[in-house]
Amino acid sequence: MLDAFKDFLRNLSGGPTGGSAGEDDPLVAAAALLFHVGEADGTLTEAEGAKLRELLIREYRLDPWRAEQVRRAGREADAEAVDLFRFTHVLMRHWSAEERVRFVEVLWEIVFADGEVHELEDNTIWRVAELLGVSGRDRMLAKREAQSKVQTPPVQTAKVQTQEHG
Repeated sequence: MLDAFKDFLRNLSGGPTGGSAGEDDPLVAAAALLFHVGEADGTLTEAEGAKLRELLIREYRLDPWRAEQVRRAGREADAEAVDLFRFTHVLMRHWSAEERVRFVEVLWEIVFADGEVHELEDNTIWRVAELLGVSGRDRMLAKREAQSKVQTPPVQTAKVQTQEHG
């Protein structure tokens, strides 16, 4: 019944029926989350985009052409998503606890790529880690490990500036 309703809504919006091809693919889910974290501060910098490509190739042993396919599918999936659960649910089903902790470290690598940690990026990783069942302790250890890999000057934390009107 629920699937029929989803198909009905997809038909109304002109979308494909039966779900997208990468809907249950952990690599596409991971790429979508990488994009989401990278864009949490409002923009995916050139450094973050390059790091995303590098991580897909290095971490998941993908050929460059396959990494590009996964990257595009992840970007599209993230653009269509209304929440993070869609992706974290896939990773919870397919990956071990150790793989999920390692993935949180990979998310931090995206954040550190441009040399600045924005509080929205930090918050997004916190939410993703919670949905992946990664403890606060493991999240912070993953952050420390990712930061130790950074070859740039110390990372600055950017805060959202608010102006008081007097």
